[in-house]
Amino acid sequence: MADVEALKKEAGIEACKFVRSGMKVGLGTGSTVKHTVIELGRLISEEGMEIVGVPTSLSTEKLAISVGIPLVELSDIDGLDIVIDGADEYNPDFQLIKGGGAALLREKIVAQESSKMIIVADERKRVNTLGAFPLPIEVTPFSHAATVRALSRLLDCRVNIRMAGDGPVFTDNGNMIADAHTGPNISNPEECESKILQIAGVVQVGLFNNMCDAVVLAGQNGVETILNPNGRLID
Repeated sequence: MADVEALKKEAGIEACKFVRSGMKVGLGTGSTVKHTVIELGRLISEEGMEIVGVPTSLSTEKLAISVGIPLVELSDIDGLDIVIDGADEYNPDFQLIKGGGAALLREKIVAQESSKMIIVADERKRVNTLGAFPLPIEVTPFSHAATVRALSRLLDCRVNIRMAGDGPVFTDNGNMIADAHTGPNISNPEECESKILQIAGVVQVGLFNNMCDAVVLAGQNGVETILNPNGRLID
């Protein structure tokens, strides 16, 4: 485990190489990308880097403030130069499942406002077909049981509200998370995303399609950066 954590830290720091002074940076959520946030704070304080950040969760906001990253509201700026975030799974087409940290709505808003998206992950997140990790779906509290039933029928799998102790997990937006246990069967993530979003009680789904430009991957042989050949980092 210590080796895994060390590699995750190395990958999180490596992702900072995509950031340049003057950029507006989306700050992701998760155990790997937290190292990116900490390193960006160090670059600001020790090397004079000048950036502003937009956090994707309240926990990231707290961390960013603690390490000295100036924050701005996404609504007050015209888009972001880059977002660096984590993922729960990614497939060979660089399609993602995100939302294990219950921040998927804010993460997707920030991602769609970014010119480039860098994912920091360890090799356990690399899969051939998405879905072994339960698919997070943010739903409204109103009649959430009805929404869960509709999702279960649509996806033909078990769907449950994520719990923390005796109560449900609530997102930073006051919504709930429904986890869909599809198994590794999401062969067409774009079609799956479209169908899920047609259910009225669904706020957003943790399928991030056609957004990822590169993955900074921590593996047994160290850290490697894998560029999406169809991404925005390819000239």
